[in-house]
Amino acid sequence: MNAKVLVVDDSPEAISMLNELLCRHGFQVFVALGGEQVINIAEQILPDVILLDAVMPGMDGFEVCRRLKAIPSLIHVPVIFMTGLSETEHIVRAFEVGGIDYITKPIRHEELLVRMRAHLHTAQRAASAHGVMDEFGLMTICLRSDGRIEWATPQVYKLFPGLGVETGPALMASLVRARVGGAPVTVTLAGEEVKCHMIDDDGLGRYLFKLDDPNQPDDQEKLSTRFALTEREAEVLMWIVHGKTNKEIAMILDLSPRTVNKHLEQIFPKLGVENRTSAASAALNCIRQRWELS
Repeated sequence: MNAKVLVVDDSPEAISMLNELLCRHGFQVFVALGGEQVINIAEQILPDVILLDAVMPGMDGFEVCRRLKAIPSLIHVPVIFMTGLSETEHIVRAFEVGGIDYITKPIRHEELLVRMRAHLHTAQRAASAHGVMDEFGLMTICLRSDGRIEWATPQVYKLFPGLGVETGPALMASLVRARVGGAPVTVTLAGEEVKCHMIDDDGLGRYLFKLDDPNQPDDQEKLSTRFALTEREAEVLMWIVHGKTNKEIAMILDLSPRTVNKHLEQIFPKLGVENRTSAASAALNCIRQRWELS
């Protein structure tokens, strides 16, 4: 896998065991023996995942995680707590400071590897989606369940320059009834009423929303107009843009996979393409061009 793992533990024995395990499975392992070292090391190597001991002398793991998550370049890095503490208050605290998961000691090797790979896959998928959305001008924002804004594309900050730390909790509260594929929810941002569509829920407390620009037609309407698509065809195409599979689109829209395929058979000729990848690219280019002209 070759992912970079930063292991933080004050126990040389634990460090040695984890180093041997992770190296054997193809990970690049970096080590910090205490909280004071972590920040500098993490900023230098930009790890793909951090395994963090909760209880350490001096700065404990909870404070370390809180400081890591305050650094923009490290916000997206999954932090998995390693702890012998199983009380609910400690588990809750781990999530409150930005941890994505926890594993209790003594560590079971297979469980640790499975959880790490799952979070690495999710983080890589999110980073890829974030990059595409930045490049093509999609107005998207990623919220955590605690209301923290994890990231937003530049277009969001351009349209709503007052977006700040206090915006997240208010936005999350307004979106409590939202669901993937459900009706858009109207919220107020910078004095503007904005329609928000939930487009992803990773099941780990992160929610991705697409925002409609209140000053122009929404992206789905742009696609419908540009390519002479029906409302349903434009809807299917937008979910392709958001990276959903045919099976996922069928579930979201309450259709059969066969019906989704039939829609794609109508969509491809209208876009002058032959496959999903080319369709997504054509749609994204349409959205970007409309944004650049606005």
